[in-house]
Amino acid sequence: MKLRIATYNIHKGVSSFGSRPRVHALKQALNSMEADVFFLQEVQGRHDRYATRHAGNWPELSQHQFFAGDSHHCAYGMNAVYDHGHHGNALISCYPIASARNQDVSDHAYEARGILHCVVQSPAGELHCYVVHLGLFAGSRKRQTEALIAAVEGSSPPDAPVIIAGDFNDWTNQLSDTLRKRLGVTEVFDTNLPARGFGTYLRQLSGRGVKIKPARTFPAALPWLRLDRIYVRGMKVESAQVLHGPLWARLSDHAPIVATLVLE
Repeated sequence: MKLRIATYNIHKGVSSFGSRPRVHALKQALNSMEADVFFLQEVQGRHDRYATRHAGNWPELSQHQFFAGDSHHCAYGMNAVYDHGHHGNALISCYPIASARNQDVSDHAYEARGILHCVVQSPAGELHCYVVHLGLFAGSRKRQTEALIAAVEGSSPPDAPVIIAGDFNDWTNQLSDTLRKRLGVTEVFDTNLPARGFGTYLRQLSGRGVKIKPARTFPAALPWLRLDRIYVRGMKVESAQVLHGPLWARLSDHAPIVATLVLE
């Protein structure tokens, strides 16, 4: 079975500059990806100020419900709560969502973070999907990664297909090796190794091999930092790409990653 998935930090449905509403354009962009499952971060569950300021251009539904429409299933994990609303992670799936649980992994009062775990009932069986948004500080990310590992180990069978996707804020790529070793996952760009050359030859001679790096996804107009990831277990990566450029820069500060997986 083939499965097309996407991960995307949607910046609460407003533009990076000027906070102009982008919710309707985002829905069109999501539809254009033709993904079976979307892993979304910074999804606005409610924002009274935007709803009032942009009346007529801001949906009455929560963003995850608006994006899902009548054709998809959705689950929402509320993380940050404030007087005029709240936002968090969301999973949108063309397949039924059997269960959903949101775990608070906030490391301090200034950054509300969570892990949304959903069990998706695909035609090939259950998929354990984890939507992740980690903190801005290295110490927080390390502790949140330990919480993620414990969550995956405690909520999914060891032989179950697993997808972990989201905004890891891990621009120095310190977490991937830990996740690979502890959970047996692969990042979707792990197989995109650089072409053989003199530098590769020297690394092989030294025994260091080729350094595996995730894709660049931030900022969306000209990605430089490696923030967003998709880790999988129990499936083969057929393809993966970052969607970036002027069009995507108008929608969010992050570029989305789209990947096609084959269930093993």
